[in-house]
Amino acid sequence: MSVPLTLLGLLDREPSHGYDLKRDYDAFFGRDKPLPYGQVYATLGRLARDGKVTVGAMEPGEGPDRKQYTITETGRSEVEVWLTEPAPAEPHLQSVFFAKVVLALMLGRDANRYLDAQRGAHLARMRELTELRRSGGTLDVLMADYGLFHLEADLRWIDTTEARLGALREMVHLS
Repeated sequence: MSVPLTLLGLLDREPSHGYDLKRDYDAFFGRDKPLPYGQVYATLGRLARDGKVTVGAMEPGEGPDRKQYTITETGRSEVEVWLTEPAPAEPHLQSVFFAKVVLALMLGRDANRYLDAQRGAHLARMRELTELRRSGGTLDVLMADYGLFHLEADLRWIDTTEARLGALREMVHLS
């Protein structure tokens, strides 16, 4: 998830205060990992520095004074390009899973135990997401589906890797 581009996209709807941007980001994109306020304001500061947003005058609010942020044409162009470009199809060919399995084998440790533990963690998360699908609204269902599909692919990879551990063990010990 690109926080700067997502915040720019939210600003493309209408000028907003940092607090409102955080609220919207968390509601739509950060349910499992809310955006810290410090990250919101640091990102907005960099976007202003780079000419992608402008910062309005301080306005009194119910809490601290607030600044309104407005997207510039430069920012709007960047959002447009970002929305039209496809994301990389395989961004992480060497994931943390892969590294842990190979290192476990290199160090003479039980890679099966790691894979079993990872499978258990994935299945627990899948149960949580399945419950979210049952009880959530459309946005929750779509996010849960996305997570479930990725977890299913990881589980297939875990099964395939377990079947190939012998060959992989030999390869890493020959190196």
